[in-house]
Amino acid sequence: MAPIPGSGLAKGLAVTLRTMTKKTVTAQYPDAQPELPPRTRGVIGLFEENCTVCMLCARECPDWCIYIDSHKETVPPAAPGGRERSRNVLDRFAIDFALCMYCGICIEVCPFDALFWSPEFEYAETDIHELTHERDKLRDWMWTVPAPPALDPGAEEPKEFAAARKTAEKLAAAAQAEPTPEPGATPKPGAAPGTGPGSAPQAKPTDPQGGES
Repeated sequence: MAPIPGSGLAKGLAVTLRTMTKKTVTAQYPDAQPELPPRTRGVIGLFEENCTVCMLCARECPDWCIYIDSHKETVPPAAPGGRERSRNVLDRFAIDFALCMYCGICIEVCPFDALFWSPEFEYAETDIHELTHERDKLRDWMWTVPAPPALDPGAEEPKEFAAARKTAEKLAAAAQAEPTPEPGATPKPGAAPGTGPGSAPQAKPTDPQGGES
């Protein structure tokens, strides 16, 4: 049986009409911002106060897209008679996101928690050379890093918290175990007279003109 002329057009129009009556699901970006998952890998934020210029992130980066410059600075001794120390001062920390493959190795190997994932993704540029972002921009992205998720209520207590809690409990128990002096007890040798628990307060001496000295 030969197809009816115009049947294909009619089917296409029917699909169009059915689609027009349905609610749209297209997010009108950038007017409507997308709801990103909490572990989204957008860009890398830098918390430079924690950076010690150990160069571990730059050495482990498989793309060699991290550029770090620093210089040494002499620190005076903390106490008299001590010796001077030298420390590394960060001069430049840049990441070339044109080369970065977002593997996250630099964040994982950082021993001082100076690098974090940020869900920020709006950093497109018209020139590929401008995708190398310096530490000022990386620091701005640091404030967009979401807070870490809450711990599982049934999880084991962190070792650092357990050690600190036990130390606080020992100090509190030692403070309660110390004996308190009873009223009328003899003061310790060498104590000034009239300073014991049961002693009466002494009057202040007066000068011949009637004023207190």
